[in-house]
Amino acid sequence: MNLLFDGSTTLMRGQGVTGSAGLSNAGRLLIVAIGLQVALALPSFIALMFDDRLLNGITVWSKPLKFQTSLTVMLGTVLLLLPLIETTVREGRGVWLACLVGCVTASGEVLYITLQAARGRASHFNGETPIEALAYGLMGIAAVFLVLSVLAIGLFLLFRPAPDAPSGLRLGGAFGLILGSLLTLVTALALGSGRIAGPGHWVGGLPTDAGGLFLLGWSRSGGDLRVPHFFATHIMQALPIAGLFLDLLAPRLVAAGLVAAGTLSVAVVAATFAQAVAGRPFF
Repeated sequence: MNLLFDGSTTLMRGQGVTGSAGLSNAGRLLIVAIGLQVALALPSFIALMFDDRLLNGITVWSKPLKFQTSLTVMLGTVLLLLPLIETTVREGRGVWLACLVGCVTASGEVLYITLQAARGRASHFNGETPIEALAYGLMGIAAVFLVLSVLAIGLFLLFRPAPDAPSGLRLGGAFGLILGSLLTLVTALALGSGRIAGPGHWVGGLPTDAGGLFLLGWSRSGGDLRVPHFFATHIMQALPIAGLFLDLLAPRLVAAGLVAAGTLSVAVVAATFAQAVAGRPFF
């Protein structure tokens, strides 16, 4: 993992981040949580090849693998952006606590999802037994705290940056985490409330994941509320990447470029949300 930070330091050496890429206690927490996601993904992938049980028309191991991958990306994004926070703040209690909350909630969520898959039971929208109803409710609360922890890191990036942090990557990271977190909460509320089309992510079409869009599994017969949720969450990666390219290719256009990228991101989430609510498939 030191090689990872050495690589990111080399990439940004011309921008002056060489002195701020040390691994803090918060970073170590994130590495442990990422390791858990990867450790669960391997047996989940093996089970995918041999277990023929289905849930909502697809393998029971589809959801665990999606969440293991998604949470690895989310936690990895935070890990790579941590060096852009001012050193004393990064090593302080606030950042550590935010990362601890994120790691615990992400780990608890993926453990439950994986356990339910092993049992051949749904983890989401499942209140068939009192224990499952309680677990689903707790998972929803944990998901909110997970997203809020990422939002907190975005605020640290925005208001307490390292003095030598590249402006595009730092601002892209800050606004990506903040905007992505807020839109993730909004789309998750719409997805989990059941007020649009009842429990589940389908709006019109067939209430099954069978025949869904390749790899992503989104409905091809009707609207799917997972689509805007996906785009909202991955703003957390899109804007930092945009900021990095602006630093490298057009440093004078960082502010304008990030405003354009952020506006486009919100427009994509809004458009796909409207499409899903109207009962139309993404493709």
